[in-house]
Amino acid sequence: MTNLNRRDFLKAAGVAAAAGVVSGCVQSKADPLQTVPKRQGKSVIGLIAPKMDVVRVGFIGVGQRGYGHVKRMSHIDGAEIVALCDTHDEVLQRSANYLAERGVKAPALYQGSELAYREMLARDDIDIVIISTPWRWHAPMAVDTMESGKHAFVEVPLALTVEEMWQLVDTAERTQKNCMMMENVNYGRDELMVLNMVRQGLFGELLHGEAAYIHELRWQMKELEHKTGSWRTEWHTKRNGNLYPTHGLGPVSQYMNINRGDRFDYLTSMSSPALGRAAYAAREFEPGHQRNQWQYVAGDMNTTLVKTVKGRSIMIQHDTTTPRPYSRHNLIQGTNGVFAGFPNRIALEQGGTKSFHEWDEDMSAWYAKYDHPLWLKMGAEAERNGGHGGMDFLMFWRMIYCLRNGEPLDQDVYDGAAWSVISPLSAQSVANRSESVTIPDFTRGAWESAKPLGIVGT
Repeated sequence: MTNLNRRDFLKAAGVAAAAGVVSGCVQSKADPLQTVPKRQGKSVIGLIAPKMDVVRVGFIGVGQRGYGHVKRMSHIDGAEIVALCDTHDEVLQRSANYLAERGVKAPALYQGSELAYREMLARDDIDIVIISTPWRWHAPMAVDTMESGKHAFVEVPLALTVEEMWQLVDTAERTQKNCMMMENVNYGRDELMVLNMVRQGLFGELLHGEAAYIHELRWQMKELEHKTGSWRTEWHTKRNGNLYPTHGLGPVSQYMNINRGDRFDYLTSMSSPALGRAAYAAREFEPGHQRNQWQYVAGDMNTTLVKTVKGRSIMIQHDTTTPRPYSRHNLIQGTNGVFAGFPNRIALEQGGTKSFHEWDEDMSAWYAKYDHPLWLKMGAEAERNGGHGGMDFLMFWRMIYCLRNGEPLDQDVYDGAAWSVISPLSAQSVANRSESVTIPDFTRGAWESAKPLGIVGT
């Protein structure tokens, strides 16, 4: 950038970020669901960026999640880490030290204020930006990133309100930049295998899916000044709905070709009582502690039902409070049978090893036949480099591969918006006796002609 352009960008970014932060905290009183905004650019479904010999990367947020991203990105050929930004000097230096130990060229460091990232975005030697910050910053930072001429890769959820989702869609279409929510679970071995099974018609016509994020995280309440619990805990006092819908929903949406032949139509949602967080706080903290002063409103278990335009149903659950084993559920039901995860099992009317009345829990033969080509190619390296069993590394490897080879990404801004919007809309439904709520068509009709996600490598 020239100095003039850099000043203009920073001035504009201040306005966009301020608007984004406000919209992240307060839902507009106007109902944004009935009117689809006029498209400002052109659709980014299948967007192909010009090939990059080397993908130059900047990071905003290198704390818990972001530090892992820095580590994994440093192991990917064709990726160059140019700059790091964080408000916490300790974690910023930790990432810098790790790169130095690996012999990687020292990146530029940006720190200090919450808006220091804008100085990083003013650089003209960065192609993509990885955003791993508290949720309220996702949308404004992604907007600023695209406005600065760079592709945005955002941790989940993509945004917090319907208005923010539309802002991201509009900005991506106007700037023709990628805005991908980094849903890593789509790159898990099991999820990729099931996608392959679905594409080969193993389950027949799809009817129903189930997705969940059941992960006991009360212990994060003890993270008071830094780390995820220092800001994520407070969301249990702000929103009674599904606070974190995308991990289970992403894979099920890909199975069902959501935004690529089908789309979400409407949802209805209900929550259980919110008891677990207050009970945990009473047990673990002094009576006068802040954690005991808050009113926790997010039901311990939220269940949301989604209906698609083609008539399919999806059940989505969220529970980070009750004492129970971890599960993302991951169930897909078709006219010929079903796959269910946690634990993995399968039952088919035709083509199975047992009667469909009995679960087949031995997955070895199914892996041998249906392991996804991407996992067969990169799975061993993904497991070596880690990140939730390798899915994090594989996601980054695939992102860089697509950018270097001029291929569209596997997830786009419409996916991130559709999966993330379940959170604010579920809260709206819960607040209105589980009244059904329309889910916006962020593609503005383009879903009808969009091609389904294919099986990479076949």
